[in-house]
Amino acid sequence: MGENPSVTPERIMHIGLGFWPSKTLLSAVEMGVFTELAKRPEDLESLRGRLGLHRRAARDFFDTLTALGFLRRENGKYANTPETDLFLDKHKPSYVGGILEMANQRLYGHWSHLTEALRTGKHQNEAREEGVDSTFEALYADPARLKVFLAAMTGISKGANRAIAHKVPWKQYKTFADVGTAQGDLAVQIALANPHLNGFGFDLPEVGPIFEEYTEQHGLNGRVKFQAGNFFEDPLPRVHVITMGHILHDWNLEEKKMLLGKAHAALPAGGAVVIYDSIIDDDRSQNAFGLMASLNMLIETPGGFDYTGADCMGWMKEAGFRETRVEHLVGPDSMVVGIK
Repeated sequence: MGENPSVTPERIMHIGLGFWPSKTLLSAVEMGVFTELAKRPEDLESLRGRLGLHRRAARDFFDTLTALGFLRRENGKYANTPETDLFLDKHKPSYVGGILEMANQRLYGHWSHLTEALRTGKHQNEAREEGVDSTFEALYADPARLKVFLAAMTGISKGANRAIAHKVPWKQYKTFADVGTAQGDLAVQIALANPHLNGFGFDLPEVGPIFEEYTEQHGLNGRVKFQAGNFFEDPLPRVHVITMGHILHDWNLEEKKMLLGKAHAALPAGGAVVIYDSIIDDDRSQNAFGLMASLNMLIETPGGFDYTGADCMGWMKEAGFRETRVEHLVGPDSMVVGIK
């Protein structure tokens, strides 16, 4: 069979060496390149000096960021693009770099063990390395690591959180609880967009101070309160709507069904549960991010996995929800809504 000249290895090489551009961007976020350039454009020597880079590679580094489309260079000065200026300046509320900071500090190294995870079915993160029982035990035991993790959850979730704040028919409801609230951005976005609502952020006690600091920054510490609890051991808050953002995928099938059952038990008739993750398309062939997120659950958790909308609606009906639907949010994220 002869070679087809239209078939090239370009995509294979692009993906296979994808860690090159990835780590370039992650290091730029780590060193605050975009936060520095949000102040003003700077020439090579000025930018190099302010960031503390060695002369040998600074020019290659900044020019690589330029070639990748993350910086602009005009008249010898480097500047942010509109995209990086909006989303990677740490001083802006639109900053989404928290997830990239966590990727740099944690996930980048853990993913080097993907082959082992695929062969053994065992997670490959701090829990494995430090000999603790679970990922969350390892994360929550270190306050600095926990704060990075919770900020990362805000970074990866902010777009979907804002969509939920507007797409759910909130006028029908008065109260809500965000279960597994992390820093609290979903609760904050819902409350900001719907002044008639009062809500709770429900999470382990260690999260409380971080949640309260975040809600206070948004002027919501009166309307959105923290409720400490363990959703495996404690009943969920009795409210009109329960949300779980990037929560269900952390757990195995039995645990997923248990959490949906507890949500059903806590809600009144007509109440709603709103679940969102990077929901995999039902054919499992389009949402590559959702599928890779499921591989990340292999790396991060003992039994977690991502799932399709049909999967989640089936679990909801099994738990007793009478109506279910899937609705796209932003990017790879969709929500699955169940009505009691």
